[in-house]
Formats: sequence, C-alpha cells, structure tokens
Amino acid sequence: MGFFDSEIVQQEAKKLFEDYQALIQLGSNYGKFDREGKKMFIEQMESMMDRYRVFMKRFELSEDFMAQMTVQQLKTQLGQFGVTPQQMFEQMHFTLERMKAEIEKTP
Repeated sequence: MGFFDSEIVQQEAKKLFEDYQALIQLGSNYGKFDREGKKMFIEQMESMMDRYRVFMKRFELSEDFMAQMTVQQLKTQLGQFGVTPQQMFEQMHFTLERMKAEIEKTP
C-alpha cells in the first residue's frame, strides 16, 4: 500500500488542512482579540506547527515514492524563496515567539 493510500494518512491530512484553514481565517481578526484570545490563538498555531512537523517527518521517513516526491516538491518550492523546510519551521517558531513577547508588553 502506498503512503497516500492509507486512510489514516488521508484523514490526518484532511484534518490538518481544515484546521489550518480555520486558524488562518480566525487569524485575520487577530488584531481584535483580547490578550487571552491572542494567547489561545498562538497556542493553537504552535500545536498546528507541531502536528505539521510530525506529518512532514512521516513523509521524510517513508520509503514510498510519492511521499518522497512530496518532500522534494516542498523543498523545491521553499528553495525558490531561499528557505529550507527546517528554516521555515524555525521562522514560524520565531514569529510565534515574537507574537508572545508582544502580548507580554501590552497591559
């Protein structure tokens, strides 16, 4: 069975995508959130990034050809912006840490 033939993989990918889309939509109102709302949003984004990192690691560790092609496509797409997948995750982490620091400064 191929990597993408797994029902578990398909369900997880679907859930990850749906959750990400919902967070992005919610994030468009981030500036209107109170302090606790901002903290909750950041926590949800951190959780999402952790889930995405684990999901991508599964791709990397899989010997399935399509999984490896997906990893290579991601690397190529990010490479066009001069970024590796690791740098992408580091930048996301840095951004979330900066958002947390900004909340702490606000009374």
